[in-house]
Amino acid sequence: MMKKYFLGLAIASVAFLSACGQKESKLATANLAETADQSKSIGTATFYGLSDGKIKMDLELKFASRADSNVAVHFHEHGDCGDMGENTHGHWNPTNENHGKWDSGAYHSGDIGNIKLDSKGEAKISITTDRWSVQDGDVKNIIGRGIIVHGGTDDYKTQPTGNSGPRVGCGVIEAVK
Repeated sequence: MMKKYFLGLAIASVAFLSACGQKESKLATANLAETADQSKSIGTATFYGLSDGKIKMDLELKFASRADSNVAVHFHEHGDCGDMGENTHGHWNPTNENHGKWDSGAYHSGDIGNIKLDSKGEAKISITTDRWSVQDGDVKNIIGRGIIVHGGTDDYKTQPTGNSGPRVGCGVIEAVK
């Protein structure tokens, strides 16, 4: 009886310590605003480094004027939201892959995809990947990239953009100091 108790306690302790072992450190953030009026916040993206070397992004949108709709979100090459988000240029694609759906056969490292906004225009998603980095000189470095919220739905087929519609929101990924 006592052996089973200690065995159960040991298993529970290992499980608890394993769960605690996946520490997160905040690496970067992006504050998203409407492209038509950059004083109107529409959300945030927060990036965390995980103990296994991967990066997790928590994206939260609060975009009331787009309530009950889908919006497409992509990382773009440059962190400049000027000219209605056009200064971000094209999709960020460091591996020169076809545009597609996240975690499918081929997709850009910045193809976040379609996000369904609720009746208040709110949504939250998390993505964890080894396709991103915050290291200077690394082709996978996300620091200084733009995040664009498109006004349409990504069809995951049209090259190289997914026919996602106008740029209605924008933010810049900045390192946490």
